[in-house]
Amino acid sequence: MQHHHSILFGPVNALLTAIFGSPENAPSWWLHGVTIGGVHVAGVAPVDHATGAVLGWIPDHVIMALVVLLVFAVVLPVLARRFREGVPGGAQNVLEVFVDFLRGLIKENIPHTGEKYLPVVGAFFFFITVSNLVGQLFFLQPPTSSLNTTFALSLSCLVFFNAAGIKAHGVFGYLKTFAGPSAALAILVFPIEMIGNFARALSLAMRLFGNIYGEHTATNQFVELVPLLVPMPMNALGIFGSFLQAYVFTLLTTVYIGGAIAHEH
Repeated sequence: MQHHHSILFGPVNALLTAIFGSPENAPSWWLHGVTIGGVHVAGVAPVDHATGAVLGWIPDHVIMALVVLLVFAVVLPVLARRFREGVPGGAQNVLEVFVDFLRGLIKENIPHTGEKYLPVVGAFFFFITVSNLVGQLFFLQPPTSSLNTTFALSLSCLVFFNAAGIKAHGVFGYLKTFAGPSAALAILVFPIEMIGNFARALSLAMRLFGNIYGEHTATNQFVELVPLLVPMPMNALGIFGSFLQAYVFTLLTTVYIGGAIAHEH
């Protein structure tokens, strides 16, 4: 499978090579990964699977994810200083539309105490949206077109909503929510519910990855074949898909949080 790199992959890894030397001299765990509990965790350094050659210090999706974080770190403080309660500017109006939308989403799925989850839910939404939209620039790669990024996001969601459930019910109280209504069936229901709980991370990661990777790959093929005009409908569809996939991920996050902290009546 042909894999494209963003325009930043070469310069960033060249800079790291100039500072730290050849990536082939990196620690073994950085190149080849480690085994934890019998599970092999891949190394960090990107490797050409055909030749086995080390391509650089860090992979492209990590670079692009850091770029997105850097954009937020620079832009959001600037927008915060320009905040006007009486006469909002254009950028503030746009942000307020998204924040109001997220508040409505949270209120619908996490009633009563949902407002405190706005920072986390908003972080997922804005990071995924911008990461998806980055792919509309043909010289950049969306971080969410890598399973590593989407699994990092889905596992973060999994940890967070389970932690929220434990905080709301206590450890044993939260585990009881997986046992079902009947103690007699708990031995059957509990394993199934636990599998379903962890499968949410797989579902979130694969859905986001599959849609963004597929759309980005198809658009790149159109750009290579007919670079003028023809890819524009694909770009429009890609922009719509970027927001849609961020919405789906955020919606399911609020649903999972709401389900985890809900009390039986």
